[in-house]
Amino acid sequence: MKTLMILAALALSAAPALAQPTMVAKTASGEVLVDAKGMTLYTFDKDGGGASACVGECAVNWPPLPAASDAKAEGDFAPVARADGSAQWAYKGKPLYTWIKDKAPGDITGDGVKEVWHLARP
Repeated sequence: MKTLMILAALALSAAPALAQPTMVAKTASGEVLVDAKGMTLYTFDKDGGGASACVGECAVNWPPLPAASDAKAEGDFAPVARADGSAQWAYKGKPLYTWIKDKAPGDITGDGVKEVWHLARP
């Protein structure tokens, strides 16, 4: 019985790796994309051509949604290369980020920051 419980837990923990890199959640501002921890995802107006313009201190405050180096495109989601050689997820060509000041799932404090950061919407 204990072995079955362990196998079931392993199967459940492996399931998200096969799914899209984000989920949809309802917030005070409507439906948004969130990461596996339920944290709100954002897009950056200065990104263009499927590439991230958020590097250095920007990426400290707006951590990119990481993608594995061997990640493959799935539907509207695709990995994009970053200047440092890592990869991050993009939705419909827009790289996705979390916001360092969001502390709990459902927080949307990054929406509208400097008028260039926006909620990632499905």
